[in-house]
Amino acid sequence: MVRPGSACACGKPIAWHDNIPVLSWLWLRGRARCCGQKFSARYCAIELLVALLFLSCWLLFPAGKAFCGWVFLSCLVAGAFIDVDHMIIPDVFTLGLAGVGLVLALFCPSLHHLNTGHIVIDNAHSLVVALQGLFVGSGIVLWFALVAESVLKREAMGFGDVKLLGAIGVFCGWAGAAFALGAGAILGLIWVALSLLWKRATGKDSSLAPTAQTAEGEAASLGMGVEIPFGPMLALAGGIYFLFARPYVEAFLPHF
Repeated sequence: MVRPGSACACGKPIAWHDNIPVLSWLWLRGRARCCGQKFSARYCAIELLVALLFLSCWLLFPAGKAFCGWVFLSCLVAGAFIDVDHMIIPDVFTLGLAGVGLVLALFCPSLHHLNTGHIVIDNAHSLVVALQGLFVGSGIVLWFALVAESVLKREAMGFGDVKLLGAIGVFCGWAGAAFALGAGAILGLIWVALSLLWKRATGKDSSLAPTAQTAEGEAASLGMGVEIPFGPMLALAGGIYFLFARPYVEAFLPHF
């Protein structure tokens, strides 16, 4: 993210004052200073989204957990949008996020709401919760993928999703990973259903429709028999759990 520096599509470097989140896009009115080429409002929208997520963490959590949330949610955003565009989640946002999360869990037990006053015990317990979330989270989705693959006779889920759910488990515990898988599947169904309804009504894919490709990796129109990215739905569900849903899920668990 630091090197090499940002460059315009025309190849010229972007000055630091033209690369300030949100403000630079508004000041330049969505056009590059060097060549006048228009660039997408998505840049500004994602920067604003991350800013709102950072603010939410700061307002909702103590400082330690808020910092952990900044790391977690910004990686979810980056991984989700890359998956939308390219049907792949780079390891830095899955394995890397999981590794950083384990370190944060060890030194910041407030990530998992542990504050008994015994520092060593809280730190060790927090690391155990994170490790449990890592293995349970990745294990759940791995077995889900293997069973689905045996039924469908084709790959049902990429290993990027397996690694991403493991990383979500590190920050959210095993319950958060399970929530992300279930809620992500529901959100995915809603996303696809709305996109198909839009296509049926207008005769063309929505700009918000999920990227689709054939089993051979060729771009395809949204419909039956094509592959779509699941990472964005996992990321969205993981973010919802981290910010809002955790107390409700944990209150619900004792009934089972």
